[in-house]
Amino acid sequence: MTAPAPADAPILGLLDGRPLPRTALDRRLAALRTGPRAAALPRPGSGEDRQLARWVAQVLLTEALCEAVAAERGLAVSSVPAHLDQQAAVELGSITAAAYEGSPAVRAVYADVTATVTAPSAELAHHRAMTSGAPSSEHWRLTLPDGSTFDAAPDTLPLALAAALHTAPPGTPVTAGLWTATRLPSPPPAPATHPDPTTPIHEATRRAAFVRWLDHARATRLTLVPGLEHPGDPAQPDNHHRH
Repeated sequence: MTAPAPADAPILGLLDGRPLPRTALDRRLAALRTGPRAAALPRPGSGEDRQLARWVAQVLLTEALCEAVAAERGLAVSSVPAHLDQQAAVELGSITAAAYEGSPAVRAVYADVTATVTAPSAELAHHRAMTSGAPSSEHWRLTLPDGSTFDAAPDTLPLALAAALHTAPPGTPVTAGLWTATRLPSPPPAPATHPDPTTPIHEATRRAAFVRWLDHARATRLTLVPGLEHPGDPAQPDNHHRH
């Protein structure tokens, strides 16, 4: 768990009223400045640089919060790394996604908070109904006089040839105008397969539940400090996003 800050030392924020040292933020920013993507970072001292510090501070505060929750709940914390796909990262938000990937405690709390969360059965049924799809159109397997074989939908063939093939028994060569072809017996259609949406929908529901829980936990247990406000806070001076 993050140790409290010494008196009068710069702080990252407060967790349950306890000041957290800013040293963790300084170390994380220094690691970014010397890392492989340093060239892509904003110019030191710029407004964008201060926004980066705010963003990293929120990641660290999220990690500290979840470290405290994991200790309170006696959760087992595994160091097995995790990587979110793009959809999961978007649903969690960039700050929470970074904390999830970087902190075993965040992942342990996520698993605990969402252990019993499932998607409503009505949502699953609606998704299946919307994604079941219509049966595929009819296809014939045809062979030509030169021995070549191919599959074609009847409505893609010349009308006269399609009509002749439709009335002739399978295996019977037919000629219509310039075209000669034989419709082979069609193999039985493969059963339609539709991926079961249960797992991805449940996971999306769990992510939404964790975001709600985390927003509440942040609001009740974390206190931000001037200069390290949330980067999206419209009241802080470096938030230039205006509607």
